[in-house]
Amino acid sequence: MSTFNIYMIGVGGQGIGLLSEVLLRAADHAGLTVKSVDTHGLAQRGGVVVSQLRIGADAFSPLIGAHDADLVVALERHEALRAADTALKENGTLIYYDTVWQPLPVRLGEVPEVSGEEVSNRCDRLRARLIRVFRPDLADARMQNIVVLARIQRLGLIQGLSAAHYRQAMQDLMDGTVLKRNMALFDDEGAAAEGISA
Repeated sequence: MSTFNIYMIGVGGQGIGLLSEVLLRAADHAGLTVKSVDTHGLAQRGGVVVSQLRIGADAFSPLIGAHDADLVVALERHEALRAADTALKENGTLIYYDTVWQPLPVRLGEVPEVSGEEVSNRCDRLRARLIRVFRPDLADARMQNIVVLARIQRLGLIQGLSAAHYRQAMQDLMDGTVLKRNMALFDDEGAAAEGISA
């Protein structure tokens, strides 16, 4: 596999760190060479959280250059648009959970809320594949990252990783009730494919 760049972005509290660690460990379980770096500075204040992960023997640094991400994973609509503007490469793929954690300027009425159409239009300009994920019956917003992870696995967005690799990674990082709930959601997500565009 040539180097595959994954740029993950969300808001503090959404679980980008866990999602990043699951992908890192899944790649490791698959025997792939992987480099990763996280930016957590504003995580506890509702600020932007970014993780970068590069898979492949030629990945000597974890940092992804501007507009060089093969796959962007976003857990919020505003951050999906931000990553499309800064990280996503032409003909890449953007997958995002369609929820809104309004940035302060939106809450103050200084700028309008980003629409799904804006995200779609930006991807069209980049000739990028867009995958919108939303599960209306999800009771716990902290599990949106697992819904996205399941969709990544179901669509085979990361070559060389199987469902078993993702499950192993989750078992490394969770236990007890938390593991059971997240694993059940991961395994069940295929049944919720209706209403989610790919």
